[in-house]
Amino acid sequence: MFGAELRRRRQEARMSLADLSGVTHYSKGYLSKLETGAKPPTSETAVICDNALDAGGALRALAPSRTPSGDPEPKVPSHSQEVWILRMEADGSTEFSGMDRRTALSAGAASLVTVAAGPSPVSPASPETLVWFREQFAALRALGQRAAPRVVLPLAVAQANALRQLAAETNGRSAEEALGLAARFAEYAGWMAQEAGDDSAALWWTDTAATMAATAGDREMCAYVHVRRALVAMYAHDGARTIGLAERVRSEPGASARVLGLAAKREAQGHALVGDLVSSERALERARELLPVPKETPSPHVLGSSHVADPVGVARGWCLVDLGRFEEGARVLDEEVARLPGPAVRARTRFGVRRALAHALAGEVDHACALTGELLDGVAASGSATVTADLRRLSQALTRYHGHGAVRDLSPRLVAALHRP
Repeated sequence: MFGAELRRRRQEARMSLADLSGVTHYSKGYLSKLETGAKPPTSETAVICDNALDAGGALRALAPSRTPSGDPEPKVPSHSQEVWILRMEADGSTEFSGMDRRTALSAGAASLVTVAAGPSPVSPASPETLVWFREQFAALRALGQRAAPRVVLPLAVAQANALRQLAAETNGRSAEEALGLAARFAEYAGWMAQEAGDDSAALWWTDTAATMAATAGDREMCAYVHVRRALVAMYAHDGARTIGLAERVRSEPGASARVLGLAAKREAQGHALVGDLVSSERALERARELLPVPKETPSPHVLGSSHVADPVGVARGWCLVDLGRFEEGARVLDEEVARLPGPAVRARTRFGVRRALAHALAGEVDHACALTGELLDGVAASGSATVTADLRRLSQALTRYHGHGAVRDLSPRLVAALHRP
């Protein structure tokens, strides 16, 4: 169906395959295979051809989505599976993994280091103790900007469980504060798990954060959990699920203006994924009203990023790329990346790769290659699965220009970055 419509619109525009090839930078052979159905279109290809033929989204709508509709979410272990095991390999590397208690016991896991809830020598929470944990949370988020997620994740898990044990041995308001802070560590553990490429663990820790927050009476965190789940859906390229989860925040009684703004931003990104420009712009306008640019650096304890001063600005550039408005997206991201603070290493890498992708899709090959070359060391250091996903898109975009000198020069480093363990 896509191929027939592509041919019809090309012929209607009085363009030959060579003409369309010159505009899209795809080979005539590839375009011919798209028209005959011998090759399925990618969503990126559909957007580029749609723009070239001024099809108004008709071609994009005929392309298969990156995640087929109806695909289930990653399976999340139930909350009864409370045992998380820290395994240490012979080479000294460590990794957390979750399992049910019966499996853990049958595997002899009692001899391993665990962070399961249970009796603990930890003293009941005092104001001084909670202040110390809050300082640790701020420090952990700062570390998360510079260290690989697999390094940060065990630290977040350990703190979440220590606080949960502390709350169990404390009464009154101090117990609620300890459990609420445990929810923050658990939510951050979910983000680090997603960054490490494990969506199931990400959702498990996000749900665990929601359970803790509900018990602690933290309704704002309960609302924010939908924003986090929407992020997992967004990176799975499931626009409809992203929109649905983001919209759910509006019905949450504890949603603050910030959480509503973050949800509107995520909703805009979902609309961009499905190609709905008008709805995306409206959601961004709503996000801007709720999230004005702060005059000071956000507190490390705010929900959402504390290292991106203007999350709506970078989201707008992100959306424009997914909507196929590559040149405009590149201009916006040029401005927004320049405004990111120096310590925001992970954020600068994330949005820097998206910026390079925008320039590559806009046909600015030399500039895209120059930007990518500057980012590759940062991508390797970040250890981020989500950044690598955009880097893969960038690599595919540059493949259209495989004969270009700058692309040839960059290719070995780019391939090495994508295949690094």
